[in-house]
Amino acid sequence: MSARPAALFALDDAHLPLLFPPDLLEALRATVDIDPGLAVRDFGDERVRALLPEVEMLITGWGCPPITPQVLDGLPRLRTVVHTGGTVKSLLDPAVFGRRVAVSSAADANALPVAEYTLGMILLLGKGIFALREDYRTALAPPADLLSRDVGNVGRRVGVIGASRIGRRVMELLRPFDFDVLLHDPYVDAAEAVRLGAHATSLEELLMTSSITTLHAPATPATRHLIDADRLRLMPDGATLVNTARGSLVDTEALTRHLTTGRINAVLDVTDPEPLPAHSPLFRLPNVFLTPHVAGSQGNELSRLGRSALSEVERAVRGEPMAHRVDLAALPRSA
Repeated sequence: MSARPAALFALDDAHLPLLFPPDLLEALRATVDIDPGLAVRDFGDERVRALLPEVEMLITGWGCPPITPQVLDGLPRLRTVVHTGGTVKSLLDPAVFGRRVAVSSAADANALPVAEYTLGMILLLGKGIFALREDYRTALAPPADLLSRDVGNVGRRVGVIGASRIGRRVMELLRPFDFDVLLHDPYVDAAEAVRLGAHATSLEELLMTSSITTLHAPATPATRHLIDADRLRLMPDGATLVNTARGSLVDTEALTRHLTTGRINAVLDVTDPEPLPAHSPLFRLPNVFLTPHVAGSQGNELSRLGRSALSEVERAVRGEPMAHRVDLAALPRSA
């Protein structure tokens, strides 16, 4: 019998080689006793049920079936869940925490590519690239007012809504540039905002004075349609809303009405519903830059999530506190 703790993958096996390329998989197998050829999609599967009583650790990811109290009953030795994705809200029943199972996620690792996507969009927006692209495509020649346009990133005001993991990463990445950054987060006071490189303000003030507003708040009942018709009206003409958080933060119908007039612009990596229906005007509007929920880890970036998970597995096996342990008390106001 192996002295290594028994572990089990519970995720979509299509993601497994991206999360754990050969070097990471080898290191993982040296730390825990795990079958790299088995990735659970159904805890009720007969073959899987026979293995569950010995499992001490689950390594989960996108495609993992929910871990319910019934599933936990079949996992009497489970002590650790290491999630290779971000949020665990839809994955874990609160009973998991009640049984003193340590839970870790790769939310911090996944925050980086989202913040990088956001930074890239902010820099391009500040230069007026999207409007310039449309003008260039129409005229087939550079605009005559190219140098005199009201564009540029010196002193441009960027409003960050939500000092989440991603929001904080975005503010960190904005520091080397000459932006004026505002922050709205009800859980962050003025002094902490300054430490993050921003000035704390109300949501209304942020929307009224920012030329670029970027959303990084969690999806909770309190934040549903945080950006509604009334708040969209506060945004100045020509301002842009960037959403890489969750589509539910924005009233899609109200946003579509504002965008259709051309008064404001949007960069949307997430929508509500997701995906949008084929008839949505957002696919065709020139003032909308729409991407299919790709700001998070893609392609080789998944290996960063696997590396984060491997580090957590190694800490757990050594009996050390995990670096990215999920706090049950903080879940209601986190992503």
